[in-house]
Amino acid sequence: MDKNANIKNRIIEATTELIEQCNGNIKVITARMIAAKADVGLGLINYHFGSKEKLITECVQRIIGRVVAGFHMEQEFQTDKERLAAWATYVFDFLFENFAISRVSILSDLQNYTENCNSVLTQQGFSLSLKSGISNEDKSMFVFIITAAMQVAFLGSETVKQLIGYDFTKTEDRAAYISKLVDILFEGMAQSDE
Repeated sequence: MDKNANIKNRIIEATTELIEQCNGNIKVITARMIAAKADVGLGLINYHFGSKEKLITECVQRIIGRVVAGFHMEQEFQTDKERLAAWATYVFDFLFENFAISRVSILSDLQNYTENCNSVLTQQGFSLSLKSGISNEDKSMFVFIITAAMQVAFLGSETVKQLIGYDFTKTEDRAAYISKLVDILFEGMAQSDE
């Protein structure tokens, strides 16, 4: 590994550790803290990443990516509907339990929506929950809709509370929202099959 790659990796590792130590509260992390933890000069953060914000976004994407990649639901489910609701509830709870880093990840994905972003990886994970005879086209649309509905509800949780009454600070309201969303999607799919 060359010297620049080594320095860049040290900066990423130090920043990731700081994000995790601060429980995702990225506002308290300064460039000086990062440089000190990585044992590098302050200017190397901008040199390698352009800004502290871009560095933090890259690290948050990596953290979320590890969570998405490591997600495995051990419980067995009788139906796709039960399985998708359980998986989506798990992800939705994760968003709210890790609010700061989830917000950064979603906003970053929306600004740079690519096939490797965490939103698309989440959709791919959700598509694995749909095992019954659903076409790939319908499956793609289905998981896109549920992911987008979760992200909008997460980012606009105060407005959602006013508009449709779900208080996402409560786990039971998060589960009820996902359950209703999954019900609506499966009802819509059943109607389109008729």
